[in-house]
Amino acid sequence: MPTAKSASAPSIPAVDLRSFTHGSRAEQEQFVDTVGRALTDLGFFALEHHGVDAGLIERAYGEARAFFAQTDAVKRRYEDLKIGGQRGFTSFGREHAKDSKAPDLKEFWHVGREARAGENLGPEFPANIWPTERPEFRSVMLELYRQLDQCSDKLLEACALFVGEPRRLFADAARGGNSILRVINYPEVSPDRDPASIRAAAHEDINLITLLCEATAPGLELLQRDGKWRKIAALPGQIVVDTGDMIQNWTNGILRSTTHRVVNPDNDRQQRFSMPFFVHPRSEVSLAPLPGSVARSGGKKTYPDITAGAYLAQRLREIGLTK
Repeated sequence: MPTAKSASAPSIPAVDLRSFTHGSRAEQEQFVDTVGRALTDLGFFALEHHGVDAGLIERAYGEARAFFAQTDAVKRRYEDLKIGGQRGFTSFGREHAKDSKAPDLKEFWHVGREARAGENLGPEFPANIWPTERPEFRSVMLELYRQLDQCSDKLLEACALFVGEPRRLFADAARGGNSILRVINYPEVSPDRDPASIRAAAHEDINLITLLCEATAPGLELLQRDGKWRKIAALPGQIVVDTGDMIQNWTNGILRSTTHRVVNPDNDRQQRFSMPFFVHPRSEVSLAPLPGSVARSGGKKTYPDITAGAYLAQRLREIGLTK
């Protein structure tokens, strides 16, 4: 099942999810190999025919535009500093990259997993916060969360198969995990900003994998192994996928977490929205390097034994969201 053709050459490898979910054995193996090689080399690939409704993504961006257009006083009613930005609104300039003191030029909203009827998710799952001014915000974002969660399940299967592990290892670890949909507004770039600040300073994602819905404007770049920055241009209908530090730790560096950033636009008045979905395992999951991955990567364990919960808590402190 070939990938759809485009007049523009993609900046990263592109794959068609249908070849994995409905293709022949050979097509499934080719999908796993292409995804795995992309994640060991660049750390990024583009996904087509992913099953996430394009109209839903468009409605979500519409809700985002409407919410972030409100005054700071209104938006800050939905910011709860006690939970470190895990749910609801995080105000402009509060977050910074792990190794940067300059604040990122963005504000965002976090949507987490919702408990089903009679279900208790535990203390690491704060209740979602919803803006009363936008009555459709909740239903749209929760449905987008559900569809991205479903898509990520299949991608984690492919990642496990590539490193020679049981098909469901990563996917089952993420089932019921504290995955986050982040709705980001990068407003116009102010002339009086910190000169060191850009929209998102160079960083690596912490989680297993990230699914990035097609952003409304360019700016995303990844750092290649040769030290040069490569622009990431998602084509219409694609979701960009990258690997995070947790899966890098778990696979002893076979699946690598790639440094990326969002640069300021040439036109400072250009606003940008994006919606990454950060896939997390459950907090108790051990990310100790897998013996098979250690053997495949030279026989020496080069990453620590740590749980997903401890890893996340450490990173939230490093990026300034918790103390």
